[in-house]
Amino acid sequence: MIRNPVLPGFNPDPSFCRVGEDYYLATSTFEWYPGVQIHHSRDLVNWRLVARPLNRAALLDMRGDPDSCGIWAPALSHDGERFWLVYTDVKRLDGSFKDARNYVTCCDTVEGEWRDPWFVNASGFDPSLFHDADGRKWFVQMRWNHRGAGSGCNLANDRFDGILLQEWSPERGLVGEVTNIFAGTDRGLTEAPHLFKREGWYYLTTAEGGTGYDHAVTMARAREIRGPYEVHPGKHVITTKGVDGPIQRTGHGQYVETHWGRHYHSFLMGRPIAGPDGTGRFCPLGRETGLEEVVWRDGWLWLAGGGTVPRVEVPSPVEAEPAPPVPVMREQWDALPPEFQWLRTPQPERIFRCEGDALVLIGRESLGSWFEQALVARRQEHHAYDVETSVEFDPASYQQAAGLVTYYNRHKCHALWLTQEGGGPALVVASCPGDWPEGRLSYPAEPVPVGPGPVEMRVEVRGATQRFLWRQGGGDWTSIGPDLDAAVISDEGGRGEHGSFTGAFVGMFAMDLTGQGREARFARFGYWPGE
Repeated sequence: MIRNPVLPGFNPDPSFCRVGEDYYLATSTFEWYPGVQIHHSRDLVNWRLVARPLNRAALLDMRGDPDSCGIWAPALSHDGERFWLVYTDVKRLDGSFKDARNYVTCCDTVEGEWRDPWFVNASGFDPSLFHDADGRKWFVQMRWNHRGAGSGCNLANDRFDGILLQEWSPERGLVGEVTNIFAGTDRGLTEAPHLFKREGWYYLTTAEGGTGYDHAVTMARAREIRGPYEVHPGKHVITTKGVDGPIQRTGHGQYVETHWGRHYHSFLMGRPIAGPDGTGRFCPLGRETGLEEVVWRDGWLWLAGGGTVPRVEVPSPVEAEPAPPVPVMREQWDALPPEFQWLRTPQPERIFRCEGDALVLIGRESLGSWFEQALVARRQEHHAYDVETSVEFDPASYQQAAGLVTYYNRHKCHALWLTQEGGGPALVVASCPGDWPEGRLSYPAEPVPVGPGPVEMRVEVRGATQRFLWRQGGGDWTSIGPDLDAAVISDEGGRGEHGSFTGAFVGMFAMDLTGQGREARFARFGYWPGE
């Protein structure tokens, strides 16, 4: 069986691509570097991370991008000769504008070096590229409207001003007429367009309803690529709006016909939990990726299981079992392990280096910086987990700190750091439980003095609560500080639904607010999934 999510943890906006008997899912990475995650599978059940293509400054530089900006909704495709990747670097989240820069790059292989990009436009976000049978390429995207109420083509939401189509080529760029081919439905917030052609029809799928609990995959079709497009008789192929269940927030995906002759559609999803008081809905794992089988009936796609709600378990096209979750302990640092990323900068040599027996972080700006943070972290992939690390750090003042952090963004994080307080090294718990827009820290426990030498740190997350522990020189773990609200480190935490769009990470950090770049050595990092 295919068990959803197929990509657990922060893996949103899945673009689904088939090349022969190989299948790929490309997902958004927002402000995390390198940009775009591409996973590969040959059975649709087990997926392996094979590339993060936007890995140098010529392709991506996000220094200064606000939280939840950066890479939105990549679109991966293949034209029979090479892979094409369309992506957006969003430079603004709040207010009337988005400042979304759209690019195209290509490569002969997914794992290869992708060429320097073509800048296409900045009219909106979520672009994709459709390769028609006659060899022409079409650029399709939503258009962002900054003007306000009553000025857009969709009455449900003026900002999302329809889906634009224009021909594009590497040699000439955008050419010819720009056509607004789809205004969207009454669900509104029409975005994430993907085109494909089948049996003489051009099919358009879009995401609608926003990326929260009203999200949906909408479908339309036309005989000509420029339309007019008629809407699916059920309007939405996938949506969980108003339905209880373990899978929520479904939408934004792409259709693929497999080489087995069966049909599947990717979608983003959330798995909410209740807050510490047993109320509310929070998705600390962010928006994850799922797959559902679809069937053709009367020229339209429908979920194979009926209705519009994807299943947790979906029949796979071949006999395969999902690999069970396994603990991961990293004690060798010859290179950064593949599960880790960092924030924004294309100059990782300024924030970390691998020395074999340790990952060395070079203290830079604060946990709240949008420019240069020494924060190296991995996705939270389970509602319960334990993480341990060991840090060796010699702070000269309280402006220098290094340690363990559970992190969503600068407004939503908890940290245990080693710093200097009271004339010597001490452990401090720092927390920012959703304080927006200021991002002010609170300190829910008194500093704990420690001796010289390495300090081991641990965090235990159990659903909506977490706690930090520490030890030095072996022995038993000791709790430090109170239980903390882990639910706030989620999409809905702090500002609430639609306020942020990434997911929870856990990792190692070092900051040096004196600007001297004091270094911290992390000898190991272990992640253990819980029940």
